[in-house]
Amino acid sequence: MQPCFKFRHRFIPSVGFIVALTAAVPGYAQQQKPLIFADEVVVTATRFKDRYVDTPVNVTVITAEDIKQSAAKTLPDLLAGQAGITIHDFFGNNAATTTVDLRGFGITGAQNTLILVDGRRVIDIDLSGVQWSAIPFAAIERIEIVRGGGAVLYGDGASSGVINIITRSPVAGEPTAVVSARAGSYGTLETQLNANYLGSRAGINFTASNHESDGYRANNRNRQSNALADLRWLTDNGEIALKASGDRQGIRLPGARMVQPSAGINLLETDRRGTPTPLDYAQRNGNQLTLDWRQRTAFGEFVIGAGYRDKAQVSYFDFGGFPDYRETGLDVRSFTPRVRVAQPLFGLENTLVAGFDWYHWDYRLRKSISPAAISQPINSVSATQETAAIYLYNTTRLNARATLAAGVRSERFRINAADVFDPSAPGGAFGSGAPADSQSESAYAYELGLRYQSAPAVALIGKLGRSYRFANVDETYETTPVFTAQFQFLRPQINRSTEIGAELKDARGSLRATLFNIDVSDEIHLDAFTTGIGNTNLPPSRRRGLELEGRWLAVKTLALSAAYTYTDARFRDGVLPGGAFTATNVVIAGKQVPLVPQHKANLGASWMFVPKTRLSAAVTYVGEQFMDNDEGNTLGVTIPSYTVADLKLTHEQGPWRLSAAINNLFDRKYHSYAVRSQFVADRYNVYPLPERNATLVFEYAFK
Repeated sequence: MQPCFKFRHRFIPSVGFIVALTAAVPGYAQQQKPLIFADEVVVTATRFKDRYVDTPVNVTVITAEDIKQSAAKTLPDLLAGQAGITIHDFFGNNAATTTVDLRGFGITGAQNTLILVDGRRVIDIDLSGVQWSAIPFAAIERIEIVRGGGAVLYGDGASSGVINIITRSPVAGEPTAVVSARAGSYGTLETQLNANYLGSRAGINFTASNHESDGYRANNRNRQSNALADLRWLTDNGEIALKASGDRQGIRLPGARMVQPSAGINLLETDRRGTPTPLDYAQRNGNQLTLDWRQRTAFGEFVIGAGYRDKAQVSYFDFGGFPDYRETGLDVRSFTPRVRVAQPLFGLENTLVAGFDWYHWDYRLRKSISPAAISQPINSVSATQETAAIYLYNTTRLNARATLAAGVRSERFRINAADVFDPSAPGGAFGSGAPADSQSESAYAYELGLRYQSAPAVALIGKLGRSYRFANVDETYETTPVFTAQFQFLRPQINRSTEIGAELKDARGSLRATLFNIDVSDEIHLDAFTTGIGNTNLPPSRRRGLELEGRWLAVKTLALSAAYTYTDARFRDGVLPGGAFTATNVVIAGKQVPLVPQHKANLGASWMFVPKTRLSAAVTYVGEQFMDNDEGNTLGVTIPSYTVADLKLTHEQGPWRLSAAINNLFDRKYHSYAVRSQFVADRYNVYPLPERNATLVFEYAFK
């Protein structure tokens, strides 16, 4: 990171397309075999297990088998193969600093896409981001992506949708254990273990992993270890589930490659893999414990959930001789009871889900100039945040073809923050402290969705809703125009969304087309130009787009997939005032939101060309994007479009499974994130990603 940048740690086709699709499909559907998807179960849509065809939502499910066949090395890489999802990777080393954006929110996509693990939020009240590498592939049962929904059931931050990562639980059958070892480019070594046992009343599923890599860049080393355990006790009418996990990470931070044509500087070309920050690093440790008691009664199904999570982070940035050392701690407690009642309503099949969500965060930050001086910090920031919400979500089967869902949520939010400043601390002579302050807000969300099964294999889905997002503590701890610290509390961001779609599912595959629109007011966004503002509530903005995705079993041994996304993300109004050292009166009205490509396409194939040997291929195209901090679209340089191809060969022989993968097959030099300087007109920083690299995996299953 460079001191000259404000930086976070942090063509629309007509509706006629969908009409034409649905008009053409019934004749096709009548010629196909019966549905194989009718009993596909999803849990994210209602927070209980339900058949997908009973929920008027736009859901994509990635199974454990899909993950095995994929050449993706990380969770964000896997998600990037889906319609509507764009990732921004800074260093290309085990997704240590990768953000995931659903439906075009750009750099704030990480705060507007709600990420869950087993139904619990892992988005925190700081900007540290999701610890993607703490969830090894071996621990994942499936991933459910709900686009444009989830605010009623999950609340704050589900502006564009929800991604729920569901980890493995004990399954019936012989006790098993699977051990794998991976070796790859840049000194990458990884081991994973997954073990499973389920008896008549109790079971356990355990996963452990360790990852080490030198990384593509200089000062890019990454070490990550994880352990997850799921213990289940089966009762006569339910179960008790206890999940525990821990992760440890140590990473070096290589910074950016600066480009400034007016000064003849282009480190992206002359020293792509170098680093301007050889001393920068970060460490992160986390633990989590959750307990869920699920019980079925004559009245309905109950779940009593409670959770605790903590993390401790350390970071050091040299900033060219102006060091910044930080220690951050966070504790999260949650209580999430809910009930599902299935009782007829006016003679119609009806299900009501009701629940209460309570989350409490304790945040602590100490700032100094070095580890040795942290015992006398310059600033000691503390904050507590609490949210409490109630929600109702009702699903009614109107007739054999139509299902109507409606829900509402009300949530209260409160944050108390304080900053203790010590001018006598080392490096504290020119600092300041923010006066203690607090904020209380309330917000509500609603959803209304309709699913109409026009033919056995064809459905139309329409949905509208309202969602919200609260600013977190890192977005409010800023400075005044004279650079004194203060807490700048912001109004909640409000999103109003509509979408209409059509889908076909039969024994040979699936096809889905969706048009969506999201109108955003009071968007929480960084003003990189205006001194003393930091993050602010922007004037209205809008996201519109088209998502197409399909999967087809061409022949028994060949499966094909494709996805295309068009996204038009624009600020509808507004001017950023700027300042004495930056551009002034930066017009953002009508400009495209940075870091949102208008076009994105994915192609995939999985071919079992001989028994037990499979070749998988994936190609991703991402169109050009405006850089971060270029809200005015005035830099004249964009992040270039890029196409990346991955290939994976897998062979199974008895208990052995061997695979070899090549990522970035055609050796493209590309990057998915860059940020412009607000002080120097033609200066920007680029974060290059790895060129061609290879991986070998050896896996053995014990039974």
